[in-house]
Amino acid sequence: MVEVDRVIAAKLSTGVPLVGKVCEYIISAGGKRLRPALLLLISGALGHVHNNRHTLAAVVEFIHTATLLHDDVVDESTLRRGRDTANELFGNAASVLVGDFLYSRAFQMMVEVGHVRVMEVLAEATNVIAEGEVQQLVNMRDAGLTEDSYLHVIRSKTAKLFEASARLPAIVSGQPSLIEKACADYGRALGTAFQVIDDVLDYEGSADSMGKNLGDDLREGKVTLPIIHALEKATGPQRALLTAAIEHSSDAKLDEVLAVIRFTGAIASSRAAAWREAQRAIDALSIFPCSPFKTALTDLAASLQGRQA
Repeated sequence: MVEVDRVIAAKLSTGVPLVGKVCEYIISAGGKRLRPALLLLISGALGHVHNNRHTLAAVVEFIHTATLLHDDVVDESTLRRGRDTANELFGNAASVLVGDFLYSRAFQMMVEVGHVRVMEVLAEATNVIAEGEVQQLVNMRDAGLTEDSYLHVIRSKTAKLFEASARLPAIVSGQPSLIEKACADYGRALGTAFQVIDDVLDYEGSADSMGKNLGDDLREGKVTLPIIHALEKATGPQRALLTAAIEHSSDAKLDEVLAVIRFTGAIASSRAAAWREAQRAIDALSIFPCSPFKTALTDLAASLQGRQA
């Protein structure tokens, strides 16, 4: 990961000061760096130590960071990772354009790797992520959203890049299709579980632990799994309360909404759904030989159950 950070710093070099300033701000916020770490762990599990792994890990982090910059503008977010968002600090225009810079720099780096299938996978992933974001926009304030529709969105906008991060090491190391599929299955399930827990924490966590404001999803009109499960089990008046909050994108009655979510057991059922995905990820690893890398990948999926931030 130290080498990945070195690559990131080198590839952020630009003659435009504002680009460098925004990039440095968003990258220096840190975050979990899960996608690059996933790529490196899978590389280790496959016994692949080619230097391309650091470049590819930086590529997926750039793509992820670009989506964050754009998302925060779309969502009008003011807080991420406990700090002001880039759009809050530098403005919407700078955030969008620097996001574009990161996308284009990522594709320049893909060309440097010189592997057509790598470019195919990352180009598809980037396109699917964009489709997922647009579909989420369409689904805003829809109190009738189903669990299947919700899962389709998060598998597109979040899990697809996890899937690509896990698939790439299998591609560049020439693994058979069975191994490549197992890698992709692990990444997709891990990413899905991660996003479900992220959505749970919006109703269960705190601003201090999460680095964002509690109830942001409700305020933005996003219908996530805790709300979907709560609506399924709510009484008439409770359902009316939740529906009104969703349709008006309002957190004015957030405490009452939280009470309904707790009353219906929606937090526990959503966490159970995330655990089922995490277990799918663990099951996908059965084809891998025993190694410290496989153990770390197993522990990573298992740790999502207790994730609090």
